[in-house]
Amino acid sequence: MTDAYLRASSLRTLATLGRDFAVFAHPHQEHGDAGNNGAPWTTWLMLGGRGAGKTRAGAEWVRALVAGTPPYAVQRYGRVALVGETWHDAREVMVEGESGLLRVSPRGERPEWIATRKRLEWPNGAVGQVFSADDPDSLRGPQFEAVWCDELAKWRYAETSFDTLQFGLRLGPRPRQLITTTPRPLPLIKRLLIDPRTRVTRAPTRANAEHLSPAFLDAVVARYAGTRLGRQELDGDLIEDRPDALWSRALIERSRVGEAPPLQRIVVAIDPPASSKPGADSCGIVAAGRSGGGVYFVLEDASAQGLTPAAWAAKAVALYRRLEADAIVAEVNMGGEMVRAVIRETDSVVPIREVRASRGKFVRAEPVAALYEQGKVKHVGSFPLLEDELCDFGPGGLSNHRSPDRLDALVWAITALMNGANAGGPRIRLL
Repeated sequence: MTDAYLRASSLRTLATLGRDFAVFAHPHQEHGDAGNNGAPWTTWLMLGGRGAGKTRAGAEWVRALVAGTPPYAVQRYGRVALVGETWHDAREVMVEGESGLLRVSPRGERPEWIATRKRLEWPNGAVGQVFSADDPDSLRGPQFEAVWCDELAKWRYAETSFDTLQFGLRLGPRPRQLITTTPRPLPLIKRLLIDPRTRVTRAPTRANAEHLSPAFLDAVVARYAGTRLGRQELDGDLIEDRPDALWSRALIERSRVGEAPPLQRIVVAIDPPASSKPGADSCGIVAAGRSGGGVYFVLEDASAQGLTPAAWAAKAVALYRRLEADAIVAEVNMGGEMVRAVIRETDSVVPIREVRASRGKFVRAEPVAALYEQGKVKHVGSFPLLEDELCDFGPGGLSNHRSPDRLDALVWAITALMNGANAGGPRIRLL
C-alpha cells in the first residue's frame, strides 16, 4: 500500500479500510486455515507476551465471525462464548477493555452490552455470552459455534473449565475456538501445542511495539528483558523446569543481582568446540569473578556458535581485556596445543590456566550447583541461553542431547575461582 494510494483515496474508502483488521494484522494475528497436521484447525492457540496484541486479535476475530467477514469467516456465526479468567477479567478486558469488543466495533456494528445478563447482542442477531473460568459449572448446558478463551494459562480450574467448554462447542458447520494467552508450562497448553487440530501462532511484546507506550517499553521491557519472568511475560516463551535438573528457574531468579561488588579475581573460561562447521557445538565463553566475601558473580556469557578457533580466541581475549581479568581458563582435553596456540596468536602474554576434565560433566557441575543453593553464586543481569542450559541439565545431560557448552564454561570458571589458591600456577587439573 503506497502513500500515493492513501492520498488519492476518499475519506469513505479510508474509513472502510481502517475497519478492516486483516489489512493491518501482524503475522501472529493473520488468518490461516491449517493446523499442526495441515488439516483445518479447531483450536487457534495464540501465544504472546504482554501487549503483543492478543486481546485485539481476539476481539477482531469475534467481530469478523459475527459479521461473516473474510478471511476469518465465510459465513456468520450466531452464538459465541467469551471466557475469561474471572468474570471481572472477562468484562474489563474482553468486553469493555481498550482492545475489547465494544471498542473495536464500528458504531453501526457495535453490540449492546447487557451486563445483568452477561450478554452481548449484535444488531444482526448474533449473541455473545460471557463466562468466568472460575465457575466451570456455568459452562454446562450452553452451546456455541465459536469460543474465545483469554489467558487460559492463568485459569484456576483450567482443565475442568476447558474440558467442559469443549462439550458446548457443537453448533454450526465448523465450530472453532481461539485461545489468547501468555504461555505457562501447563499440561493443557502442552497438549494443545502438539494437537494436530491446533493452529499455533506466537509473538513477543516487541511485535506490537508501535502501539505500546514508550514509557512501558523503557521501564518494563528494559527491566525484565532476558529474565525468566520477562521471557515468559514479554517474549511469550514456554518456560519450564526439568525435574532432575541441577538448577531451577526459581533458584536462578533468587541468584540475580543488578551489579557486582569489587571483585578480588576474575577469570574468563573457554570450553572449545571440536568443530566450527554449521550445526557444531558452541564455544562456551563465560566470565565470572569472586568477591572478598567468597561469593561468585557470573559477569558475562559470550558463548557463540560457528566460530573458527581464531574467532573464539579473539572473542575470549577481548572479554579478558575488557573485564581486566586475571586469567583465561581453557579446557584442553581435545587439542590442548591448538587451544594454547590460537590464544597465543591473539595475545602472547595473556595468562592461560589449562584445565582437564577427569570426571563427568554432571559430577563436575554438582559442587557449582550446590554453591547456588547456598546463595554463593549470583548472576549479574540475565543470561537466557546459559540459564536455559542450567535448567535443562540433568544426569543424562541436556534434553536435546547437545553439549552443554555454556554450562561447561560456567563450571570451569567457578571451579577455577574456588581453587583460587592454586590458580596462579602454570597448570591446574580440576576435578
